[in-house]
Amino acid sequence: MNLDELLVLVIEPSRLQRHIIIDMLKDVGLREIEPFEEAGPALERMRHVVPDIVVSSMHLPDMTGTELVTRMRASAELIDVTFLLISSETHYRYLEPIRQAGSIAILPKPFRREELEVALRNTMHYIRDTQETEPLDNDELEDMQVLVVDDSVMSRKFVRRSMGAIGINNVIEAKDGAEALQIMKQQRFDLVISDYNMPNIDGLELVEHIRHYSDQPTVPVMMITSEQNQSRLAAVQSAGVSAICNKPLNYDMLKQLVRQLVAGTDL
Repeated sequence: MNLDELLVLVIEPSRLQRHIIIDMLKDVGLREIEPFEEAGPALERMRHVVPDIVVSSMHLPDMTGTELVTRMRASAELIDVTFLLISSETHYRYLEPIRQAGSIAILPKPFRREELEVALRNTMHYIRDTQETEPLDNDELEDMQVLVVDDSVMSRKFVRRSMGAIGINNVIEAKDGAEALQIMKQQRFDLVISDYNMPNIDGLELVEHIRHYSDQPTVPVMMITSEQNQSRLAAVQSAGVSAICNKPLNYDMLKQLVRQLVAGTDL
């Protein structure tokens, strides 16, 4: 799959910003680009043609980017469409739902060409792998047992789909750390992928319990989080987490970490 084969919808109210984004998309190799000023007409277009990528600003005339991605994820046809946000917005209230919805990237405004190239390369690899009939060339992946722990249904679905693209189909889901620990009493896992902020038992408490009180103390635990507090992240690392990945989840990084795990190297 090449970039020029992907259909991209760009939703940006500013004509100048819209042209800048489209020009940069063309510069990196994209050709099928449809521009929109508002989310409503873009959603109507998606009813007839499902795009490969939606690139959107946060503040649109008729709704926010958060509302847009929420509506997309509520549709069976659009739930897996790659979403890329470009915005100067930094408020947690706006950005967190987009991170939880499985956005492939959140780019600042203005953004650098290199940042866009990385996001698009990550996107293309994700789309290619989800469409491949032959995933990673490693038979060990077929036998891997993975536990995904996240209170967001959309986040769990995105991680599960990413695992499937990599070649791992034995995935069990838990809505929080408490449910994860109950599942781990009944089944052994090769990898645990957990969110940090969860009700009941959060990611830190889950890692601590796994390392000190479970019968699977050496299982690799990967933390995927939007947490920015460095002291909290340091506490997670000290608890024995194997790797920390930022939300939005970088598919290429996830794939690399799984490769390292299968190869028997440290995460």
